[in-house]
Amino acid sequence: MTTTLLPLQSSAIQLRDTIEYPAGVSSKVLIKDNNCQYNLLCLAAGSEVAEHFSPRNATVNVIEGKGILTLEGKDIVLESGVFVFMPARALHALKAESNLAFILTLSEPH
Repeated sequence: MTTTLLPLQSSAIQLRDTIEYPAGVSSKVLIKDNNCQYNLLCLAAGSEVAEHFSPRNATVNVIEGKGILTLEGKDIVLESGVFVFMPARALHALKAESNLAFILTLSEPH
């Protein structure tokens, strides 16, 4: 069972209080239901996530830091304010150039 930071009801959290940069990648589930999962991902500078795909749609909302998302062979600069949509099964990889924090939302494709 996955532990979540928020209950499945109207709620709020201060993201700055939950951002941590241990070596590598940190992932915290903020909230999850049957259709969506909202995660806070934090990557320490220099960390990489190898190319992979997800069976679910995904969005990335960058909170802070800088990185490069390679999505289906195209590099996208990740920095504060950037929003990315990734359809299910899209190949992607990630490299943090500086400490990088973002919200990753996973949803079931229709």
